[in-house]
Amino acid sequence: MDFLFLTFIPSGQPITSAVMFSAGVVGNIMALVLLEVRRRRTSPSLYHVLVTALLMTDLLGSVSVSPVVLSAYAQGKTLVGMSANAEVCSYFGFNMTFLSLSTLAILCVMALERYLSIGHPYFYERHLSKRCGYITIALIYLACVIFCIAPFLGFGEYVQYCPGTWCFLDMSHAEVKGQVYIGFYASFILIVTSTTVVCNIAVLLLLVMMYRRRVSAHSASRSMTEEVEHLLPLATITVVFICCTLPLVLRVYVNLTGSHEERHAADLRALRLLSFHSILNPWVFIILRPSLLKILWRKLHKPQESTLMRGKTLNSAQNSTGCHLQSNTTI
Repeated sequence: MDFLFLTFIPSGQPITSAVMFSAGVVGNIMALVLLEVRRRRTSPSLYHVLVTALLMTDLLGSVSVSPVVLSAYAQGKTLVGMSANAEVCSYFGFNMTFLSLSTLAILCVMALERYLSIGHPYFYERHLSKRCGYITIALIYLACVIFCIAPFLGFGEYVQYCPGTWCFLDMSHAEVKGQVYIGFYASFILIVTSTTVVCNIAVLLLLVMMYRRRVSAHSASRSMTEEVEHLLPLATITVVFICCTLPLVLRVYVNLTGSHEERHAADLRALRLLSFHSILNPWVFIILRPSLLKILWRKLHKPQESTLMRGKTLNSAQNSTGCHLQSNTTI
């Protein structure tokens, strides 16, 4: 069945889309509320600006895309059939492409921010501020919008996918311009994801080195805790995003290097995974919120601290006993 021009939904239930929509909206709102509460207790930072932008982008994705799918199921029409010239399909594809690019770009900037704050603190304090974060977010949005309007100018195309409630870039384009466009999209995702992973690994190595240097002095545990609070959610979200985007990148490269035979089931699985990251991101921040991390950090360090205290107590007791015996011998 050719789903490109299908106007009526052949089958399917809106329950999955409704659950995804509810989970995305509720999760992002809860995460934003918790972030605002934390911001009022502490001074706002560049990291908080970037996290807020990430959550707002995910919330925008849930609000702008999911209601369209629910409306399609309610009318029994596909995205192409909901408008005369497939405007709804183009709108849906534009949003999916924009949100995937902007979310990944923000994650990459967050990873770079963490690396600079730990690896190059002097440069970070001197040159980076919240204003840089606002400018960076604006530039990311602008660049993503410019890229996503290219299909309206003849580079690439937004097409409908099975079962008629999904629209995205044509991953099996036969024309050279379309292949270059979708190839650039996949390559950009691959490069930015690799940069994010490298930055996170570098931050992790720096934290391990800091921990080893400071364990012997029993100091700076507070700063270590704060860095772990920032790194753990970022690393988790990066893993989630890789799992959600890598299948789509692989599908694009397979279509570019192989035949142009359409595989609707594989394309649909890749698109569904792509939409999951905006739902999972806020729940990562909710579960790995700083208060919970502090509790876990204290519990992990309590056995070590108690062991150190017992060791100090035994040493002091042995020293006092030795001094007492020595004084008796002298007498």
